[in-house]
Amino acid sequence: MGPVRGLKKRRKIEKKPEENVSASGSSEKERSVDRWDELSKRMNGLQFPSKGLDKFKSVFKISRRTFNYICSLVKEDMMARPGSFTFTNGKPVSFEDQVAVALRRLSSGESLVTVGDSFGLHHSTVSQLTWRFVEAMEERGLHHLQWPSTEAEMTEIKSKFEKIQGLPNCCGVIDTTHVMMCLSSSDPASKVWLDHEKNHSMVLQAIVDPEMRFRDIVIGWPGKIEDWLVFQSSNFYKLCDKGERLNGKKLKLSEGSEIREYIIGDLGYPLLPYLVIPYEGKELPELRAEFNKRHSATRLVAHRALARLKEMWKIIQGVMWRPDRHKLPRIILVCCLLHNIIIDLEDDVQDEMLLSHDHDSGYHQRICGSVDIKGVHLRDKLSLYLSAKLPP
Repeated sequence: MGPVRGLKKRRKIEKKPEENVSASGSSEKERSVDRWDELSKRMNGLQFPSKGLDKFKSVFKISRRTFNYICSLVKEDMMARPGSFTFTNGKPVSFEDQVAVALRRLSSGESLVTVGDSFGLHHSTVSQLTWRFVEAMEERGLHHLQWPSTEAEMTEIKSKFEKIQGLPNCCGVIDTTHVMMCLSSSDPASKVWLDHEKNHSMVLQAIVDPEMRFRDIVIGWPGKIEDWLVFQSSNFYKLCDKGERLNGKKLKLSEGSEIREYIIGDLGYPLLPYLVIPYEGKELPELRAEFNKRHSATRLVAHRALARLKEMWKIIQGVMWRPDRHKLPRIILVCCLLHNIIIDLEDDVQDEMLLSHDHDSGYHQRICGSVDIKGVHLRDKLSLYLSAKLPP
């Protein structure tokens, strides 16, 4: 995973013993349903779906199974923290309620006050619970966002990419999106965060696999920083330059040449020996035009992943009101982890969402223009291969 600016190491928390099973003999599933029914009664002003649809999914955008898994991840860390919380009616906020409040804040994008009112909590309590959850997810959920560690895993990724539009030996798609912020003009740092479209924003750069899973991310740079500069700041770039990433099995071609591992991106990135961008220009020869068409269709997986991220976790979809710029990268990271968890658990909630690809409305393509000759050779080889003029 790429750098997350603002992420600090936290000391290891001593493991607490598991709570005893209830003596009533009721199953965990029954207690979970009871907890949700009790919580739903406290949630004022939320629009629930008509009869027959799952109220839980409509509010939290995940299944109960995924919710329970997320609870299992963060329970040790959240329960080890001192402090107790109560609803405005004086009743204690259970651990599951705490997770529900945090997830609602992240998924709805509503203000602390609005979320607090819907649960019967003070807005400061919503803030504390959300941050506790974010810290716990950072500590316990990072294994859901990592570069493939085995040849078998990478082989499967390459195979799935090839099935999209035929690109062989492709390992990922890189793209960038902006998380917008509302900053006061009196803020000394406001000009730093003003991007080319006159918005205050922070960049999220991601490398995505064919199932829309984030495999590497870079968060925290101001939105005015060009895509290629963000990429060059990343640990992924440094590993590739040292030959320690995208250095796996090569595709052997019949005439003795080969196609190495690579990722693809748009014209905002340089053409490198391991990063393939489209051919530039409008009146292109048929061979190059066909390559660009396939390249563009394959890149849609990253567009859709970023669009779904913002649609699922609306806290980063709109314009955030004067966010803490040290905490924001950590919130974005946790949203990416939750995005991946939904995919890893095969939560059917993702099948119910429309596949949008507009994740950066109002932003125009900026062109890098940097070209490496080895990248030129790789792209030409791929173009010939896809035209069947360079058989495997």
